[in-house]
Amino acid sequence: MARPRKPLLSRERIVETAGALVDAEGLAALSTRRLAAELGVSGPSLYNHFRTKDEILDAIADAVSAKIDLSMFTENDGRDWRTALHDWAVSYRAALADHPHIVPVLAQGPGRRPAGLKVADAVFGAMVRAGWPPAQATSIGALMRYFITGSALGSFARGFVDDETAYDPADYPHLGRAHLLAEHRQKVDEGAFETGLTALLDGLRLQYEALPARPRTSHSSATAEA
Repeated sequence: MARPRKPLLSRERIVETAGALVDAEGLAALSTRRLAAELGVSGPSLYNHFRTKDEILDAIADAVSAKIDLSMFTENDGRDWRTALHDWAVSYRAALADHPHIVPVLAQGPGRRPAGLKVADAVFGAMVRAGWPPAQATSIGALMRYFITGSALGSFARGFVDDETAYDPADYPHLGRAHLLAEHRQKVDEGAFETGLTALLDGLRLQYEALPARPRTSHSSATAEA
C-alpha cells in the first residue's frame, strides 16, 4: 500500500481538532480516546506528539493566546500606555470570548507556553518603557489578567432566566426587568467590560501621575506577569 502523501497526524491537526472539541462541548469532553476517535487514529499515536492530555490543553490555550493582538506594545506604535492597555484588553477578551471553555486553563497563567509568555513579556516591557517601576508593571500585568479572564469566565446576563415570572417583586423589588438581560447578553456583557476597563485604567492613570519623575527605559530583567 502506498504511503499517504501527508502524515495522518501533526501537532497542528491535533490541536485544531482538540480545540474544536473543547469549543463545542467543554473541557470535560476532551480525552485522548475521544480525540483519537475524532482524528480517526489509534490512541497511542497521539503520544508521538503529546505526552499527556494536559500538554494538549496547554497547546490549545497557547493557540488562543497567539490570537491576541500585541502590536500596540511595539516601541514604534505610538500609542500611550493607557491606550495600549485598553486596545490590548479588548483584543484579549475577544480571543477568550471566541473560546470560553479554555479560559480556566488560560487563567492559570502562561507557564511555559510560548505565545502566553510573549503576551506577558510584551505587557511588562511596555509598562516599564512607559515609566512604571518593574514591581508595579508586574502588578499591572497580573491585574489585567485577573480582570480579563474573570470577565470571560461567564456571562452576567446569562445568569438570569428569561422568565418574567421568576423574580417576584415581593422578594426582589429591583429585578423586575432582569428577565430581559439574557436577550441583550452581548450589549450587557460588553458594556460591563468596557465600564470596568475604563474605571481600572483611570485608576492606574492616577497612580501613574503620582509616580516620582524617573527616566523611561527600554529594558528590564524583572519578572513579568500577564
